[in-house]
Amino acid sequence: MSNVMEEFNESELLYIIPPEKHSKEDIISLIGAHPEIKFVSFVGVDLRGNDTDEKIPVKNFIDDIDEFLNGGVQTDGSSVVLPGIATLNDGKVDLVADISVKWFVDYNYEHIDFETKKPVGTLRIPSFLVHNGRRVDSRSILQKSVDYFSSEILKILKSNPKTAEELGINIDDIQEIRLTSATELEFWVKTPGDRAEYEELSASQMLQEQYWKRTKGTVRTALEKSLLLMERYGLEPEMGHKEVGGVKAQIGGEGRLNHIMEQLEIDWKYALALQAADNELIARILIKETFRRHGLEVTFMAKPIEGVAGSGEHTHVNVTAKLKNGKMVNLFAPRDMRKDFLNTVGWGALMGLLKNYEAVNPFIASSNDALNRLKPGFEAPICIVASIGKNAETPSRNRTVLVGLVKDNSNPMSLRFEVRSPNPHTNTYLALAAIYQAMLDGIRYAVSSGKTSKELEKEFTKEPGEHSDYLETDRAYRSEEDVFEHYTEEERNRLFGVPPATVWENLCNLQKYADKAAVLEQGGVFEKDILESYVKAARIQWTMELCERIINENAELVRSCVKLHKGREFNDYDEEIWTRINNLRHYLMKSSLREDSLFAEIRKNMDAGNYDEVSRLQLEMAEKIRELKKLYTEYKRNILDIEP
Repeated sequence: MSNVMEEFNESELLYIIPPEKHSKEDIISLIGAHPEIKFVSFVGVDLRGNDTDEKIPVKNFIDDIDEFLNGGVQTDGSSVVLPGIATLNDGKVDLVADISVKWFVDYNYEHIDFETKKPVGTLRIPSFLVHNGRRVDSRSILQKSVDYFSSEILKILKSNPKTAEELGINIDDIQEIRLTSATELEFWVKTPGDRAEYEELSASQMLQEQYWKRTKGTVRTALEKSLLLMERYGLEPEMGHKEVGGVKAQIGGEGRLNHIMEQLEIDWKYALALQAADNELIARILIKETFRRHGLEVTFMAKPIEGVAGSGEHTHVNVTAKLKNGKMVNLFAPRDMRKDFLNTVGWGALMGLLKNYEAVNPFIASSNDALNRLKPGFEAPICIVASIGKNAETPSRNRTVLVGLVKDNSNPMSLRFEVRSPNPHTNTYLALAAIYQAMLDGIRYAVSSGKTSKELEKEFTKEPGEHSDYLETDRAYRSEEDVFEHYTEEERNRLFGVPPATVWENLCNLQKYADKAAVLEQGGVFEKDILESYVKAARIQWTMELCERIINENAELVRSCVKLHKGREFNDYDEEIWTRINNLRHYLMKSSLREDSLFAEIRKNMDAGNYDEVSRLQLEMAEKIRELKKLYTEYKRNILDIEP
């Protein structure tokens, strides 16, 4: 942060307004006591995860507080991503305040209020997007999922007292079902304008020169200040550290580090599902702004650099019952942690998530960037498979699977599932909603089956081809091995299913696996038009990014691959490899009267709406670009002299 931060006492600022302080009188009193809060913003989250950020002068908000709190704020549907719902001829959308969660105050440390000598604050109020009286936003979908899951679990336990007995609870003693979650945020930080060579980054990663090493200079300062600031917002950060990606910074003439390019991770405490997603939103703002004030650029892209470790956002999920006496019971944990991995409800949740994952994945990896991260060899999961540990006493440590069982045998409340496929740009609201819907489907089966925990464990550990009453016959669902080293690609595809290679393939799974998509619709959580709107929004982003960004970036790469051997120091090897490079350049980019280039073919099919063909051609383009990069690297390595 800039030095101006030292000119006021940070403890005097208001960082959150808790739910119990959301009455009109409390809000007016708190804002009145903090005149540095100059604006109010109603924060709705559309289907692509974009959050609104309008500035309402605080005086206007106070003057019409009843209308703002009860009726919300009106906005044009064109300003949010709700295709097919908020249309040009029916575009009015209301932002309605959510009084059940924390409200955050976002401070602009570069704008100091003249009178208070404190940074100007904006009260960010998490809100629902309402169209024609119906909530149609990401937050409301997660809220519906939480409400539906909670009510259905209570019904399941009432109808199956044996399961409640296994949990060691009386159904009448349950006060509340609590769905909790936590995310781990990985990100890259660098000096603006700088770039490191792929070979240097790759070598550093292979040598593990960065992972968990000591942070230095401005990176250390920004990381420490981010963690301290998160504490003030009640996020309860647990740790911040270096991740595997990055290279060593250089020391400039003034003794300061420059040419910074590092990968970091910050973790914070779990919360109830909706609050956890809201917490992540404010955490990203705090982290990005803190590093920016120190002259560092942060990216939350899943795969900012091809061929180097991407950034994940491992998402932890758990369900507990709060009893009337205040006791908390983990609904996934077995009575004897050293004897069993999970109880009946836990097995059902895990089985439901994996069986229905083809319908969950479109809400986790719905961009080109997200799919670029999910490649073999970078600890990013591509297979629908889980690791639970070699035995009940030995927790899972497998980082190559989709889902891992996190288990501390001395603390039943810590037992949870870690879903490893999300990335920092995953819409956490929709991802959690889909995950809980999938889990509930499996729980219904497990409880109604009457099977014991050991019987469910055996079913989950089935071999491919072995019949299951719930899981698919031709699949395997458990592996304690490194799935990238232990199996060939052919074996992985046969055992765990073929993963989607493009955004379009992933979106099409909602139709291909209609029975699994129907699980999302149960309880009216994901309504059909909401699913259609989401698919349309993701498809538009996919095609626009492919046409306007990826092809253009690849075209610049093609142009940059120029002939270098112009002097006397070249040979037939240089000539041969350059010929191959030049042929690739023309195939990719140069159309003729007889045939279109690959780039032109993609654009033509995109205009015609032939998305299956666009998807196929995108994969071909990616393969040709990789081949071009590899050839040109080999070519440059053999050049002795380059004429100006």
